[in-house]
Amino acid sequence: MTISSSTEDKIVLLGRNIAQLEELAVSDGEKPFRGRQLHQWLYAKGVKNLEEIIVLPKSWRLSLNQKGVCIGRLEEVGQQKANDGTIKLLLGTNDGETVEAVGIPTPSRLTVCVSSQIGCSMGCQFCATGKGGLQRSLATYEIIDQVLSIRGVFKRRPSHIVFMGMGEPLLNIEPVLESIDCLNKDLGIAQRRITLSTVGISNTLPTLAELAMKRLGRVQFTLALSLHAPNQKLRESLIPSAKAYPIQNLLQDCRHYVAITGRRVSFEYILLGTLNDQVDHAEELAELVSGFQSHVNLIAYNPIDGEDFKRPSMTRIKRFMSVLQNRGVAVSLRSSRGLDQNAACGQLRRKHRDLA
Repeated sequence: MTISSSTEDKIVLLGRNIAQLEELAVSDGEKPFRGRQLHQWLYAKGVKNLEEIIVLPKSWRLSLNQKGVCIGRLEEVGQQKANDGTIKLLLGTNDGETVEAVGIPTPSRLTVCVSSQIGCSMGCQFCATGKGGLQRSLATYEIIDQVLSIRGVFKRRPSHIVFMGMGEPLLNIEPVLESIDCLNKDLGIAQRRITLSTVGISNTLPTLAELAMKRLGRVQFTLALSLHAPNQKLRESLIPSAKAYPIQNLLQDCRHYVAITGRRVSFEYILLGTLNDQVDHAEELAELVSGFQSHVNLIAYNPIDGEDFKRPSMTRIKRFMSVLQNRGVAVSLRSSRGLDQNAACGQLRRKHRDLA
């Protein structure tokens, strides 16, 4: 599996902090303030090439180009806009692949749903991304670019980031943590407004906690675990990788994560009509997370062309929520966005590949 892009032979600026950019400037015979100028134009202005940074000496810009230095921005190759204002971008990478990013606006916030990989190896039955398999993991700059690209389209500062797009973040931990650090310190997005969603990879949650503490100093982002079933048998039928990760072991690792970070875990549960949305399932889920420092986030299934899964009725959704609430479980329902434009992750990329 290839884990980086074809920009390996170039020096990419996006993703570097002020100190690193100052060091680059000094090593090239320039004053440290040139590095700070680079930082401002990279993150505050969102430039796409060195020629746009007109405050830098032309001779230095030429020198940087000759040395293979680049900003690291991706190219927009597709866009879908839903009636509710949600915009999904398809971004082209330097090695000819494509990745999705989504901007979800409300009057008070702009949430960016970012991808951590191109494709996915987890094979979840209800997910469009995994249908084409995994191509590779994304580099830090390719993750940061998604946020800048959405910001550019909306001409508005993103307020929240969710790693809920294409891919499994825990199979790309280092770039994901570097991205969270950059989003926080260089783009000014508070960690508490960043959510990392994972289906769960055996023995990685404690590692994530320890690496995050080391890399970020303190962990304030939200960990969202994609549970989607209240028992092992049903979970295995929906998530093939669950066969190697018993649900009780998964929950034990979640408790370990909470103990290390002091942060609660949010459990995501996609409601699939008649499959996992019955009262018995709700009762079983309540028992599973009982006594846990957690929150359950219900998500009504977004239909995918060619799949038999169904979106549950609002009556069934409310009944499921009511059972959890009566059992003392903290629960919320995520509002569905972009339904008229195939909102599920991976659909725009799959359509683009089919037309190519």
